[in-house]
Amino acid sequence: MSDDKGYFVHESSYVDEPCQIGAGTKIWHFSHVMANCVIGPRCNIGQNVVISPGVRLGEGCKIQNNVSLYTGVVLEDFVFCGPSMVFTNVVNPRSEVVRRDEYKTTLVRQGASIGANATIVCGTTIGTYAFVGAGAVVTHDVPDYAIVTGNPARRSGWMCRCGIKLRVEGPAVLCAVCGTRYAFHHDALALASEAPASSTSREA
Repeated sequence: MSDDKGYFVHESSYVDEPCQIGAGTKIWHFSHVMANCVIGPRCNIGQNVVISPGVRLGEGCKIQNNVSLYTGVVLEDFVFCGPSMVFTNVVNPRSEVVRRDEYKTTLVRQGASIGANATIVCGTTIGTYAFVGAGAVVTHDVPDYAIVTGNPARRSGWMCRCGIKLRVEGPAVLCAVCGTRYAFHHDALALASEAPASSTSREA
């Protein structure tokens, strides 16, 4: 179904009130959006997704099938969450101990991608345009533009914002595909210049 606010919710899904959903967002089969969520415009919420109370999603996020976003998760604009990846919000869960006052915040910054079946331990920050490989277990913050893989996840390279692995041969780094330039500052990669607007795409 759709409503006068301009977003789509499949008839098999539930959206609790109150919540805020941006124009152009689509919520597909068997999903549940719980109260007090904020979902930005033009997001795509896949099948069997749970978005818990208070979760925040920015513009253009893509949440693939079988993902649960628990209270404390914040996604900035254009974040990609791969199929069956996992967020947590409690460090030391026990079924018989209530931990609601101990939920940790997990922040995923703009443009970051999280691969299928990856696990993000709560309290971490995934940097801008970072790339978490499929099946990785993230236990510490991930730097901007970093590629992390393995269990526990460790940096294995650097990724351009256009989604191409960067070839690093010195302090200055140039993406061979889109032409974006980067530079290292104190062992962290940062944007050095803007690529032409026509060289990059936000399509997955």
